[in-house]
Amino acid sequence: MAKFIGLMSGTSMDGVDAVLCEISEHECTTLGAYSLPYPESLLRALHALCVPSTDEVNTLAIADRWVAEVFAQAALGLLNKYQVSAKTICAIGSHGQTLRHYPNRDIQSAVFKPQDMRGFTCQIGDPSTIAALTNINVVADFRRKDIALGGQGAPLVPAYHAAVFSDPEKYRALVNIGGIANITVLPPCQSTKPPKGFDTGPGNTLMDHWIKRHQNLPYDEHGNWARQGQVHAELLARLLEDKYFALSPPKSTGREYFNPAWLANYLSQFNAPADKRQHPRQQGDANTSPSSIPPQDVQATLLSLTAQTIADDVARELNECGANDEKSDVVICGGGVFNLALMQQLKDRLPAYRVVTSEALGIHPQHVEGAAFAWLAYAYIHDIPGNIPAVTGASAATVLGGLYK
Repeated sequence: MAKFIGLMSGTSMDGVDAVLCEISEHECTTLGAYSLPYPESLLRALHALCVPSTDEVNTLAIADRWVAEVFAQAALGLLNKYQVSAKTICAIGSHGQTLRHYPNRDIQSAVFKPQDMRGFTCQIGDPSTIAALTNINVVADFRRKDIALGGQGAPLVPAYHAAVFSDPEKYRALVNIGGIANITVLPPCQSTKPPKGFDTGPGNTLMDHWIKRHQNLPYDEHGNWARQGQVHAELLARLLEDKYFALSPPKSTGREYFNPAWLANYLSQFNAPADKRQHPRQQGDANTSPSSIPPQDVQATLLSLTAQTIADDVARELNECGANDEKSDVVICGGGVFNLALMQQLKDRLPAYRVVTSEALGIHPQHVEGAAFAWLAYAYIHDIPGNIPAVTGASAATVLGGLYK
């Protein structure tokens, strides 16, 4: 078995996860992991780059190199922690840091006309810099080939899920709850049906923003603050009416859509004269809101939004597959696993299924995505397609990424 490193920083932007794996054709074993937070000044720049602003090109170019340096430091920290020589690593699979993800051309531009728009995705973290600082070959830029073939460029983890987590006899749903949540529905190993997968909507991103704004905390530990509030039924109903939730797969999204401005636009509809209420799709102020809903009630509502959108999609997809409820597992991974209130809501909303964390499959919930990009590097080296057209909507399965030495 060959050793690979996967480097991942998700939409939560809480730092870089480096995961060391041994991989063969039918096995991917996690040997260890190491996490490294972004420096505060870099994190501020990354948040700023997620929305249109001035001086974007210079900021982007600097952040591209700086993010790569942090990724390289995470890889070297991982090797040092487990006393592994860089010479034994076949390759690093680096996802980079996503700043914008617009695969469907649904973006406004002061330069391009609507008919001239092109779908795109943007990840930074220069792979040449990572390769130079680690002396390890790097496979990176995984998403753009799928978009070039008409796909969403996301989610990409279902191919890894299918290779590693498929059950011989039963359907299995995997749910990753990072900043954005996504699901993969895996048929039994012997089935000829392809896996299904897509982004369900916000995971932790809106809850993290809201508690940072009101409590100056990076996240809602165990969901304790949300538990202090009451779900605001009308707000939840309006959030669930958003156009994204009505889209059919394949679909993907990110914090460029589900962001503070998106939330502020919905909150502005409350406690304001009817003739002054904003349409939820209009541009709003991300930092202010005339809403009189108590902050803890907003947090409780955001938690329920995440739980309901995930649970509804999981139940629908498993039912459409004809999965036997009593035999299907729903496996949760990502940072959302540690929000105990969220986990309890998922169990309450999916009573017919066994809801467990990825620990039940032998991998820590925080290591799954990093391991996925280690596997995608392995797939590139061995000419294995890394996308699933039924998931992303691409016209063909293809090897993803490029090699940087």
